[in-house]
Amino acid sequence: MVVQTMTKTDTRDVAATVAQIRDLEGRGCEMVRLAVKDLPAAAALKSIRAEVALPLVADIHFDPRVALASIAAGVNKIRLNPSNIRDPAAVRDVAAAAKAAGIPIRVGANLGSMDPNLEPSARAAALADEALHEAALLEEADFHDIVVSVKSSNVREMVEAVRIVASKTDYPLHLGVTEAGPLRQSLIKSSAGMGALLLDGIGDTIRYSISGSPLWEVDAAWTLLTQLDLRVRGARIVSCPTCGRCEVADMLGLVNELERRLGEIHKPVTVALMGCVVNGIGEGKVADVGIACGRNAGILFVRGKPVRNVAPAEFVDALISEANRL
Repeated sequence: MVVQTMTKTDTRDVAATVAQIRDLEGRGCEMVRLAVKDLPAAAALKSIRAEVALPLVADIHFDPRVALASIAAGVNKIRLNPSNIRDPAAVRDVAAAAKAAGIPIRVGANLGSMDPNLEPSARAAALADEALHEAALLEEADFHDIVVSVKSSNVREMVEAVRIVASKTDYPLHLGVTEAGPLRQSLIKSSAGMGALLLDGIGDTIRYSISGSPLWEVDAAWTLLTQLDLRVRGARIVSCPTCGRCEVADMLGLVNELERRLGEIHKPVTVALMGCVVNGIGEGKVADVGIACGRNAGILFVRGKPVRNVAPAEFVDALISEANRL
């Protein structure tokens, strides 16, 4: 499973694009897509390629010249729907260039590009059919290194469409709920859609679509994969939502501080901070490091064993120290 996002800079601005890609790499991004809307943007790819290590995906629409220039610039993958090119000879040229370069082509369908008069009940099947049609056009050009995506801003339609495609092809699948909206809405929609598919073993690359920083998209992707136990990166926090049994003041503030400081840890570790003994001792023992609170104090557990009592003012420092040590 590969974590992907898309730069939100003008690709023709090499310095800004390189800076954003480096930030994304530091956050754990493993593949980055760039909007390549014209030949000057394609020309910039060569300079970008020389400055960054991440695999680059050129996102192209309509113009085969841009696709060919992007391949020549050294990208690792292109995203292109051959039906948008229309000229079969040009499709064959792009396919031949990609094959010679040893790079895949991602094809697919997006609800925003479909007939707006489609009945809602027919949309998922239509999305799947269109994505498979795009793949077939490349197959006719004797190209088979294909990745398929089907996306919708409607979670149910996206999930149904991907399941149809998964039942009909063995090509790798890219997952995402497209145009999912601002941060809070996108986190819920994207996690529901991609999570349902990932738990069924469907999907090879994922991308959150958030109206905001691409760093948020990478963080969200890793959080989802970690919580599904598919790939684990960084700390996983187990914390109570708090209720009338909570024995420590400002538990929510402590949890927020713990989350902020654990962001510096990239190796897998589970850290628990629980406000009472009802579930706290059990969660504390199961976590790599945990604290279960009693009356104005807590028991520190490390790998299931109680170590010592800790005062609330020391909770976060104690957990961070043990997490780093482990």
